[in-house]
Amino acid sequence: MTHLTVQQLSELRARLEKDRDTIQHRLKNNENYGLQESMRDGTGELSENDNHPGDAATDLYNRSMDISLLERDEHELDDIEAALSAMDEGTYGICKASGKPIPFERLSAIPSTLFCKEHAPRQNAPFTRPIEEEFLSPPFGRTSLDEREDQNGFDGEDAWQIVESYGNSDSPAMAEGNNISSYNDMEIEADELEGCVEPWENFIATDITGNHLIVVPGRSYERYKDSDEGSYMLDPLEGEE
Repeated sequence: MTHLTVQQLSELRARLEKDRDTIQHRLKNNENYGLQESMRDGTGELSENDNHPGDAATDLYNRSMDISLLERDEHELDDIEAALSAMDEGTYGICKASGKPIPFERLSAIPSTLFCKEHAPRQNAPFTRPIEEEFLSPPFGRTSLDEREDQNGFDGEDAWQIVESYGNSDSPAMAEGNNISSYNDMEIEADELEGCVEPWENFIATDITGNHLIVVPGRSYERYKDSDEGSYMLDPLEGEE
């Protein structure tokens, strides 16, 4: 520490101790950014189940922001404590990586640093995420079976589709697509076929022996042709005329 004067060290120690006290005071007074209480208590709601998904997303975003602020303070507090310990040991101002003196200008800008500019550790994004994300991602969280090839049973998405069929707070005006004309079109996978796998299964029929394939005209057949999947040349009504 020969390159730092007693006055410089005293000034830097005072700043570190002040920053440490400020962070500790902030964490104590706001109960670690409100993370000491549950998300339910923080929002004043008994349950999030009856809320609009947008409201739940806002609550989750605020929770994520609180976690990030807490992580920042905790990380900064650790750096300050490490710098004060280095002062007590007589190693403060010496880069831990290169062993070279850290310029006073850098220490004045970042008193808690233990590295010179050339060897400063790379800043990584925090890995701690809100526990709620484990249940919200992927869609329908742990109840979703769409991504599993060995499962095709009733899952969380099917449960939501049943509930959604009774209505929700969305409206066609909020739809992302430009071909939404009714509330039914707003439902998840609203165009999903029911009772069959392929569209043509709605209007193709055979006799009891499985022979004599016929086309049964109807709305499903008209939609199939209008979607350019079928051919009007195969329309049985034209053949009768």
